[in-house]
Amino acid sequence: MISKATVKWIRSLENKKGRETTGQFLAEGHKVVSDLLPLLECQLLVATNAWLQTYKPRIKGEIIETDQATLDRISLLKNPQQVLAVFKQPNSLVSPEDVQGQLCLALDTIQDPGNLGTILRIADWFGIHYLICSPDTVDAYNPKVVQATMGAIGRVNVVYTPLETFLPATGLPIFGTFLEGTPIHQADLPAAGIVVLGNEGNGISKPIADLVQGKLYIPDYPAGQTGSESLNVAVATAIVCHEFRRRLQG
Repeated sequence: MISKATVKWIRSLENKKGRETTGQFLAEGHKVVSDLLPLLECQLLVATNAWLQTYKPRIKGEIIETDQATLDRISLLKNPQQVLAVFKQPNSLVSPEDVQGQLCLALDTIQDPGNLGTILRIADWFGIHYLICSPDTVDAYNPKVVQATMGAIGRVNVVYTPLETFLPATGLPIFGTFLEGTPIHQADLPAAGIVVLGNEGNGISKPIADLVQGKLYIPDYPAGQTGSESLNVAVATAIVCHEFRRRLQG
């Protein structure tokens, strides 16, 4: 039996204020929950008997068995699954010294939860451990972001901080994508650095663009054709990360 107070607690995590007040976030579905259980502290797990009997989770927090109808009622998903869980948000403090020798991503006012979730998955795939976000970038623990990460939120360190002070303090070379940049396959790309990704509509803001030392361009094909004005920011992230990592393999 799940109490009204517990349902209220779970539902409060849909809102940023609720997440900030509790320091917790909600994850739903077998894939996301099972990936996060070994990585983060689970404070509550709500699941059907069938799921609990199959996966037999061991956690420090509370486990509540319920039926699918109840999960359907409290879930934030359009198509609820057999399990949801409340996790403690990890420590998000990162200093400029922590990222030395690393390839990092910096997000300048990314607003779409799906884009942020996909970027987190891309960072995880390419072994990028730090995601540095401007304070006005969408919350990484927004339920839509968490679902889109498919567990990557537990493996990539996400920090929110003013980029204009943090990025120069790292001493790392700073890159960004621009229409007037050097074609990425011709550019000199180091093993360590920071790649800035800009807002979906406005790109990289001027104060951050002024910090960029390496402007990169992802060429269209064939050159000069009339086509889409730009690439989706998550797609651009994947291309840039692949090119940086490809260079390491010689």
